[in-house]
Amino acid sequence: MMQDFSGPGPSGKRQDNMSGLNNHRNCWPLVLVLWLLVPTSTPIPTKPNMVLIMADDLGIGDLGCYGNHTLRTPNIDRLAREGVRLTQHIAAASICTPSRAAFLTGRYPIRSGMASETEVRVLRWTAASGGLPPNETTFAKILQQQGYTTGLVGKWHVGVSCETRNDHCHHPLNHGFHYFYGTPLTLMLDCGNKHNQKAQALRATYWFCTRTLACAMLLLALGRLTGSLPISWKTVGCFGVCVLVFFVSWYSSHGFTRHWDCILMRNHKVREQSMVLKRTPSLLLREATSFIERNKQGPFLFFLSLLQVHVPLTTTRNFLGRSQHGLYGDNVEEMDWVVGQVLKTLDNEGLTNHTLVYFTSDHGAFIEGRIGDTPLGGSNGIYKGGKGMGGWEGGIRVPGIFRWPGVLPAGRVIHEPTSLMDVFPTVVQLGGGQVPQDRVIDGRDLTPLLRGQVPHSEHEFLFHYCGSRLHAARWHQRQGARLWKAHFETPIFSPEGAVGCYTRGLCPCHGKVARHDPPLLFELSGDPSEATPLSPASEPSFHAVVSRIQEATRAHRSTLTPVPGQLSGSSNMWKPWLQPCCGSFPFCGCQESAHPRDEL
Repeated sequence: MMQDFSGPGPSGKRQDNMSGLNNHRNCWPLVLVLWLLVPTSTPIPTKPNMVLIMADDLGIGDLGCYGNHTLRTPNIDRLAREGVRLTQHIAAASICTPSRAAFLTGRYPIRSGMASETEVRVLRWTAASGGLPPNETTFAKILQQQGYTTGLVGKWHVGVSCETRNDHCHHPLNHGFHYFYGTPLTLMLDCGNKHNQKAQALRATYWFCTRTLACAMLLLALGRLTGSLPISWKTVGCFGVCVLVFFVSWYSSHGFTRHWDCILMRNHKVREQSMVLKRTPSLLLREATSFIERNKQGPFLFFLSLLQVHVPLTTTRNFLGRSQHGLYGDNVEEMDWVVGQVLKTLDNEGLTNHTLVYFTSDHGAFIEGRIGDTPLGGSNGIYKGGKGMGGWEGGIRVPGIFRWPGVLPAGRVIHEPTSLMDVFPTVVQLGGGQVPQDRVIDGRDLTPLLRGQVPHSEHEFLFHYCGSRLHAARWHQRQGARLWKAHFETPIFSPEGAVGCYTRGLCPCHGKVARHDPPLLFELSGDPSEATPLSPASEPSFHAVVSRIQEATRAHRSTLTPVPGQLSGSSNMWKPWLQPCCGSFPFCGCQESAHPRDEL
């Protein structure tokens, strides 16, 4: 006997099974509509770990995943295969200090006073008083407030102290990092004596002259004391002052860079002065893996700011001679190995699927870099120009790779304009924080773009500064999907016919630059190498495009407010009372404890 599963209806009467089934069929269109409206993408986990890796002076053309077929970068290429690769990732400045300030704050460096009005565009000394102002907010500071353990290993280069040696107003620990190990400034040629033989010889000559003059002064003083020389104490004193002035004048330029600025710090304390460069990469790698292992319970934010591939290209013995591109190529391949060790640590600790990894460079390759006749610069691929050039693509277009297995699609390539400044709002939002509302934030959250939820970047315009001067601007014209770039000023390359400023070592931002009225206009979608400027004759919309870019530029400039300059004048002078020192100043000196594996 068939059972009757129908129940009493609203009227108290029994309803037919077939009638109920028909009612369910009538609901299917509504169910289908609701299903289509519900997002099918995986929800974003809250508070992932974050590993941000920034190379120094790396060219976009140096990596296999960006088209290089002669350098081996398997670990970075693996990141690109397993994550999202950006092809129009743009630095906010073409040189270290301002680019890093923009990366940390999500703001154009001119907003924080980190854009120089002089030819000195970076912090020159550890003991300078300039730096990232304490009232600026970094992504580390916000995530620290969200319960993240934050750490930085490697290069800082945005200041240490303001008024006293120990106020540490610009120090990483004052900008949201719980832990810091690395160099507060940057690498310089003087940090690697064996690579700067000319400077070594010059210092030896100056030291010989100083000792000779000092001995002469002592002989004069002895002669005056014994009465054997008919001279006055005033003459002896004047001679002594001249010797001191001579010493200070040459030592300030050729002597104390290595001792005062080539140092390693752990948090506020100097641990190595001056650093032993041949083992510095292994010390930094040891600190990087140790930080991840110590904080594997999470959540953590870890910023690995690599010293590679900045001159003097210190490369450890296991990587010397391995590449097809000399010392520079060896350094790139060592850098890739270091990245691989960090990824291996994440794998070993079971953190890979819970960690967002980001890789980039602070700006383009230093194409003029060389010691003597040996070139030490990298490749910017098809892009014109390089480090120090605020407008040309070679100075500002950098690698951009995001990997987060299970959340970001593997192998995705995005050709939309993005910026290093976008990392700020992206990691802040992912970490559960809020982007500050009391200041202009120029970066945009990349998460929807990276996940494929939106087709376009939020950047319609990006502005390209060289120091405090606006050299160029780009317009991503959504209608028609064309990408325009207007250059208002460009460096004058030297010697004639070159593609860099080889006679100067680095292109200037003002003074000897070419000014363009109307601007040089390029359509980057069809001419990414910026080889052929457009004209009203070749481009019917020339005047309309230039007018629109100029209008956007004026609107952007109207949002700027005057702030104290951090890289000019007295802010960028060496001040003895600010010099970090282990020991008693000026007799500073110490070495980090040795370890059996301290050389790779």
